[in-house]
Amino acid sequence: MRYYQPTRWFRFLSAFAMLACWQTLAIANPDAEKPPNILLIVSDDQGYNDLGCFGSEEIITPNLDRLAQEGVKLTNFYVAWPACTPSRAGFLTGRFPQRNGIYDMIRNEAPDYGKKYTPAEYEVSFERIGGMDTREIILPAMLAARGYRSGIFGKWDLGTLHRFLPLQKGFDRFYGFVNTGIDYFTHERYGVPSMYRDNSPTEADKGTYCTDLFRREAEAFLADVHDQPFFLYLPFNAPHGASNLDSIIRSAAQGTEEYKKLYPELASKAGKQQGQRYGKPATVLNKASRRLEFAASVTQMDAAIGGILKKLEDYGVADNTIVIFFSDNGGGGAANNSPLRGKKGQMFEGGIRVPAIIKYPNVLPAGETRQQFCTALDILPSLLTWTGVEKPKEVHLDGFDLSPMLQENIASPRKSMFWQRKDMLAARIHNWKCIQTPGHTGLYDLSNDIGESKDLSDSRPEKLLELKTAFQRWRREMDECEPRRPFRNF
Repeated sequence: MRYYQPTRWFRFLSAFAMLACWQTLAIANPDAEKPPNILLIVSDDQGYNDLGCFGSEEIITPNLDRLAQEGVKLTNFYVAWPACTPSRAGFLTGRFPQRNGIYDMIRNEAPDYGKKYTPAEYEVSFERIGGMDTREIILPAMLAARGYRSGIFGKWDLGTLHRFLPLQKGFDRFYGFVNTGIDYFTHERYGVPSMYRDNSPTEADKGTYCTDLFRREAEAFLADVHDQPFFLYLPFNAPHGASNLDSIIRSAAQGTEEYKKLYPELASKAGKQQGQRYGKPATVLNKASRRLEFAASVTQMDAAIGGILKKLEDYGVADNTIVIFFSDNGGGGAANNSPLRGKKGQMFEGGIRVPAIIKYPNVLPAGETRQQFCTALDILPSLLTWTGVEKPKEVHLDGFDLSPMLQENIASPRKSMFWQRKDMLAARIHNWKCIQTPGHTGLYDLSNDIGESKDLSDSRPEKLLELKTAFQRWRREMDECEPRRPFRNF
């Protein structure tokens, strides 16, 4: 039998008719239109005052400043934990660290004392075998239901074994490092090679500055997926301190010479000094050098962000892309958290309140500031609303949908937040915040004291009791929820 072969002209008319039909359906059904793309950018240990748009007169961040001019700046934005691993697990799941199981760091302590692991030792260390419970569902897996392609380029930090890696959690592409920090050039964490491509370790790019690598990979991803819905997650290493056992390198972040030249005043004062490392006298960088490396790493990250934003414009998808930026926790080391008190690892505002910006063209206003109370836990529910993706029925979210607040400048749905790191506790209800750590209990009214300079524990004991009682209720809820690995005993 001879099968009928349609002519080229017939195929063209058929395709035209199908396109016209699809367009008609798309107009009648808005859900048939392409949902918004997502670009989520997370810096590492960046201070509250380490962007021009948040008040810095020193750090050069023209692209992030422009993002703030074109979007909404959030000045009252918190992360779920004062250091990296639980913070990241929190915003990727939309769940408290105590609920998703990552309520402490997945890292080895021995390098803090100058220990370099042998390969055999590292293979059975907690940093190697720990990871997020495989039952947890994170954002890219949710977005896949609507046809999103997802890529992560940068810091993963939620487990290094195969079952914990990004491709097993819903991402389609991964290039980056798997643990909490690396040397920016060798890509090693205290001597252990840590860079991966997808599911496999790689040292192919050893020697190349990691910020440039993450930019390269993100741009390659956009080249491949810009004509379909995408989620691009960019968790930069900058400006985290370099994870190198050398006392000089470990003193600070790492910038390239090109970007350090942008800070001549700091460069003129840069040098080394005698200090302590691993409990012994050691040569370390001085304060100006540490700030120089930090500043250069931030500005080079900003340049990478600018390049990626330009790609969105080149591909004609910028107007349909939600861009979100924030730091994973408060700044440490050479960071500037002013006017906040404290730093990374602490329950003061400087450890948990971070700079944040959201841009969504034609949906959010441009150049406005939101001072309402909100958190990184609220990012995932907001994105589900904007993308039209339903949350999995079996997942309990601790975040709120911020889209009405961001769009209309109304009250935030977030009224309270709770934090716990070992024996350090904090609670915020409306504008009142209490902190309880070994040797310190404090109560602060953040409506007029974001620097937490005036402890009101003695003058407002009833308010302190109210917050402590609320914390205990939250703690009971966390204890009663379905347990998750890797820390909990069950």
